[in-house]
This record gives sequence, structure tokens and C-alpha cells, in this order.
Amino acid sequence: MDIGKKIRSLRLGNNLTQEELAKRLELTKGYISQIENNLTSPSMQTLFAILEVLGTDVHAFFSKEEEQIYVYKKEDFNVKVNEDLKHMISWIVPNALKYEMEPIIIDIEPGGQSIMDDPHPGEEFGYVLEGQVTLVVNKKRYTIRKGETFYYLANKEHYLMNTSQLHAKVLWISTPPMF
Repeated sequence: MDIGKKIRSLRLGNNLTQEELAKRLELTKGYISQIENNLTSPSMQTLFAILEVLGTDVHAFFSKEEEQIYVYKKEDFNVKVNEDLKHMISWIVPNALKYEMEPIIIDIEPGGQSIMDDPHPGEEFGYVLEGQVTLVVNKKRYTIRKGETFYYLANKEHYLMNTSQLHAKVLWISTPPMF
């Protein structure tokens, strides 16, 4: 572990200059620079003080962070086909249930529809990538075409239908995760 680099990252994350950090700790700017460049190692007491000023503790500082994944490829997607409703859902962010929102892509064949969602807390957003769909919210219907979006509170029964003769594809995002 690069202790100096991690301290620098925490310092910058707290919008502090080396001089500001040094003043708070009654140290010199040069000493902070030496620590951040791994030219010297702080005593345990100094390290604890630095971490306290930077808003963390020894346990969090030295814990092995799980490598954060920011990019997902098609092979990471989870796909489920519903032949009865003539749709295919692609979960495009694996394990999205642990996040605040859940994006999917739903492909709906002509005459198909999504599962009818009962009212639930949260919000939903969609962007029609191909074709057109009919959004049904509390039995009221709205036609959304390619390049158009929809957004609603999910506190009413809702679902998508494809009443056209062409395939439809929608990027659909729910918060909290519901799909």
C-alpha cells in the first residue's frame, strides 16, 4: 500500500492544501510533503492525528478496498426472456439491487408488454431507443416514440406495451431497484 499516495488522496478529497493540513497538525508543510512522497514515515501518533483530521480512522485507512467497477460489458449483463409477454430484459449493471437505481434495457416484440408493476415507492424513467411503446399508468395510456422519454412516480399501477408492428427497445431506470 502506498501510504503517502493515500494520505494525499484523502487530503485532496477534503480540499486541503499541504500547508492547511500541516497547520491543523502543528507540523510543517515540508514534513507533509515528505510523507506524501514516501520520503519519510510518520510515527503512529502522527499517523492517527493525520487520519483524524482527514476524517477517517486506521481501520478504514488500511482496509482492503474492493476494486470498484465502473464499466460493464455486454458479457456482464444478465438477460431474461419472457416468451409469454414477448419481452427480453437485460440487467445492464450487475448487482444493481445494492445501488439506488437499477437500469435495464427491455426489448418488447410487437404485441408484447412488460410485467404489470403494482404501485410501489420510487420513481421510474425511460428512454425509447427503438420503435415506440405505450406507457400505461393507472390505466391511462401514453405513446412514447424513439428519442422520447417518460418519467413518473411509481405509486400507481404501471407497465409498457408494444402495440406497433415493430420491435421496441427502452432504457428503463427504476429507483429504488425493482426489476
